[in-house]
Amino acid sequence: MYNELFAAWRREIEEGMLGGLPPDFYARIADYLRHINEENKLLDKKSIKINLLDHEAQNVKQMLEELLWARYRKLVKNITHSQKLPSDLLTVEETKMCESFVAFVDAYQKFTKELLQGQIVKVAVVSVESKADSKTESKVETLVAHKRVVLRFIKNIPTIIGADMKTYGPFVAEDVASLPVENAKMLVKQGLAVSVEVS
Repeated sequence: MYNELFAAWRREIEEGMLGGLPPDFYARIADYLRHINEENKLLDKKSIKINLLDHEAQNVKQMLEELLWARYRKLVKNITHSQKLPSDLLTVEETKMCESFVAFVDAYQKFTKELLQGQIVKVAVVSVESKADSKTESKVETLVAHKRVVLRFIKNIPTIIGADMKTYGPFVAEDVASLPVENAKMLVKQGLAVSVEVS
């Protein structure tokens, strides 16, 4: 196991691309470390073997920590750029952890795109819990941000429903109100109101 860890660590440190790991890699590393710790408890504290096992455990932990951070950075970069989960390169644990990150990246990019188009995005977080595992899902709802125009009414008009689905009015001649631009254009075109310049 030591040699397999060393090869994986070296590949992740030296190469820019994410390397593949067997699905059970971390489970086997955990067993390996547990075995070293259990063997250490059984040995005489003054023996040479215990010193060697301690040194081996320290090396394993340092390589594992560096391997994990290198893979973390590469995974974040990979998912952020491609929006895809490279599941063929991941362990079972990494696949499960990355699923929610892929959903986050997708939701954030949708949020950015909609916001740049002048839309307000409402993000709702829905918690779904079961006895087997706990999972949180993000759902993005898009709300259109309606530009508004100030109008002075020339004629009386009844209540109207705006493009933003809000109720406006009723209005009488000489009333001044701010309405969504879509409704304002229609009212001006019909000769019911005039646009007011606000300084």
